[in-house]
Amino acid sequence: MAPRFGDLSGTAAVSKADDARIWVRILAGYREPSLTRSLFELAVTGLPFIALWAAAWASLSVSVWLAVFLALVNALFLVRLFMIQHDCGHGSFFRNRRVSDWVGRVIGVLTLTPYDFWKRAHALHHASAGNLDRRGIGDVTTLTVAEYRALSLPRRVAYRLYRNPVVMFGLGPIWLFLIQHRLPMGLMRSGPQVWISAMGTNLAVAAMLGATIWAAGPAPVLLIWLPTTIGAASIGVWLFYVQHQFEDTTWENEPDWQIHDAAAHGSSYYVLPGPLRWLTANIGMHHVHHLQSRVPFYRLPEVLRDHPRLAEVQRLTLRESFACVHLKLWDAERGRLVSFRDAGV
Repeated sequence: MAPRFGDLSGTAAVSKADDARIWVRILAGYREPSLTRSLFELAVTGLPFIALWAAAWASLSVSVWLAVFLALVNALFLVRLFMIQHDCGHGSFFRNRRVSDWVGRVIGVLTLTPYDFWKRAHALHHASAGNLDRRGIGDVTTLTVAEYRALSLPRRVAYRLYRNPVVMFGLGPIWLFLIQHRLPMGLMRSGPQVWISAMGTNLAVAAMLGATIWAAGPAPVLLIWLPTTIGAASIGVWLFYVQHQFEDTTWENEPDWQIHDAAAHGSSYYVLPGPLRWLTANIGMHHVHHLQSRVPFYRLPEVLRDHPRLAEVQRLTLRESFACVHLKLWDAERGRLVSFRDAGV
């Protein structure tokens, strides 16, 4: 069990919630983005993505398998583009909010994620993560042991299917990005902006795919675009899952829930090898991100360098993360996520 946040003073005088608030103030000093660095990160992500797309397309005449392989490699760069879109949504990538929004909207066509809709849903996730009374938007559906035991047999089966790894990381990402994102699910009554976002993205995606099919037939769509998109979607869902679905996470009912405490204790530090950390834009430093979402992803290592203590809490290695797949229910009595077997159900 990895260490968790404690009080800054080393005494019991500071509560967990107060400690989290102190960290929020400290991390505010890292919020300022660099235009040069942001443009650099956009270039070293976008240009290889385009180059791999072109290489995969050219390789179709040589080997279908080579094209598919290059497409799957490119899925990692699409993940990184999504992380840039993610920072744009938080207003942390550029100082100018309008520039951030338009960069995010353009990337959203590639990631199949309507930017303005996702931005609002993701803000709700940050505002309610770990709150048992505000589940439902932007999170992985998680039941308590008591809630699961109260379900009928068909609903128990449905929940088990939903939490099955094949569905969660295989079928689920396909449904989420290819189908569910086509409509502003969960926010359909939130005004015209989310509808414009969803429909505008749909039209842009349709135009992009239509132009590709017109120019070269369906092969590039089926053998390049689809593997890249599905591969990136599955990686993205996995990352989001392990960032919040780890044993020592936290869930509380509304009276006991506190936003900064939930941010600090409900997000993991996913310790990845250097290349994977780069390709995922440091999103594994999720505990820091949730405490201060305005910190650009390229400044997160700076935070851990200046505050080594943050590199020691809620650590989850790549090897350890695979065990998270077995965690299915929140055990309120033990204060941790447990498997169906551990819950005795």
